[in-house]
Amino acid sequence: MVPDNNRNEVEDYKLTVQVPETAHQVSTDSWLQAGFVLTTGVNSVFVLGYSGTIMVPLGWIGGIVGLLLATVLSLNANMLVAKLHEHGGKRHIRYRDLAAQIYGRRAYTITWAMQYINLFMINIGFLILGGSALKACFALFNYEHTMKLPYCIAITGFACTLFAISTPHLSALRVWLGCSTVLSLIYIIVACVLAAKDGFQPLYRGANAPPRDYSIHGESSSRIFTTIGASANLVFAFNTGMLPEIQLCPNDDKTKVLMHTSVLHMELLVCFIFGCPSEISQLSHTDPSACVSATVRQPAVKNTLKALYFQFTIGVVPMFAITFIGYWAYGASTSTYLLNSVSGPLWVKAAANISAFLQSIICLHIFASPTYEYLDTKFGIRGSALQLNSLSFRIAARGGYLVISTLVSALLPFLGDFESLTGALSTFPLTFILANHMYIVAKKDKLSTLQKFWHWLNVIIFALMSIAATIASLRLIAVDSKEYHVFADV
Repeated sequence: MVPDNNRNEVEDYKLTVQVPETAHQVSTDSWLQAGFVLTTGVNSVFVLGYSGTIMVPLGWIGGIVGLLLATVLSLNANMLVAKLHEHGGKRHIRYRDLAAQIYGRRAYTITWAMQYINLFMINIGFLILGGSALKACFALFNYEHTMKLPYCIAITGFACTLFAISTPHLSALRVWLGCSTVLSLIYIIVACVLAAKDGFQPLYRGANAPPRDYSIHGESSSRIFTTIGASANLVFAFNTGMLPEIQLCPNDDKTKVLMHTSVLHMELLVCFIFGCPSEISQLSHTDPSACVSATVRQPAVKNTLKALYFQFTIGVVPMFAITFIGYWAYGASTSTYLLNSVSGPLWVKAAANISAFLQSIICLHIFASPTYEYLDTKFGIRGSALQLNSLSFRIAARGGYLVISTLVSALLPFLGDFESLTGALSTFPLTFILANHMYIVAKKDKLSTLQKFWHWLNVIIFALMSIAATIASLRLIAVDSKEYHVFADV
């Protein structure tokens, strides 16, 4: 073999990184399907908390400017990751694989750890919100003194375990993605309408109505920490930390054909509504049985970018609407679970809470899928999902993972604090620091001095914000832990 004199030691080190093949074979998904998954993440049940966890600490000016700025910065950071999707001439279906290709083995391990911490903490949030929705539903029927929040979180965890066992792969969700969209629309529309109704009531009462309180409460020192924590909530709202992973599919042709048939019908409907004639023409001639080989359709980078544009334009509208309407209606008294603040017909509120509960189960499965994929790949779980060894492994591995997640959720059910800590420890480093630095390293010969300066500025600023937000989040958890006992019914 002729030695390559241009290869340095760092490149040799990178080549020693062994990237495992996935047990969840990938598929040729359209950009619209990827966009739906991303939009589902943005408009998950977490949107019911943003009025209280973002707008209340920041106020009108800080909240609006912060959300718009976070939208632009998050889109830019995710675009950097998308543009590196085929770096080195190979498709990277895991974030850590991309980091390994650019940096080497150590970065693979660090990225792996940060990503799974991120997903674990997001899933804790889903369990808390699912439990809050269930508790709110019981409260409507006067069972709030019997069904405490920890019990409701435990029920949510059990339901998530059953769903995880019966849904072996991310793409096995099939029609559940459509159901998730419908469930999201139910609780978002109900929350917006009821909050708007409550918001307009003082206008009818005229001078007798008490003024709304939009001031930021607390002492100066505590307000500094809550503001920093809310900045971490801002970036948490838009970013999953799993952009390359959303495209994993089962190694089962029949499952893929069924999934793609249902998704193609959904995509045709959306394209018809929003007027995309070229996409309608392409999709109408698509054979679902042919959609069984690689990942997002080629050109992969272009289609991934289109999915991101969908997410950060049409996809963020419902989130903005519910966040601003909720804060406008209730001001500083807005609950961290908006449906606890609204008033209206019992059956309408019950439907919204049940929808939020069910949607939290589906969304948790999406965000837990990279963990499930790692476990399945690590232990070589392949073939039919109904085989005894595959089924028993899912019961043990996924059940164990969700038992631990449920225990932590019930132990410290402080939603806003966990959002802040997740944004500080993992969203800032994964989405902003790592994405910008990877782009500098990967494109160093193609970037101008000004472009390098811009990306380095992002790395430094977001590193400082990550440190500050981590300190603020830990302080908030410590304060709440003193105020409330463990397994608190908040």
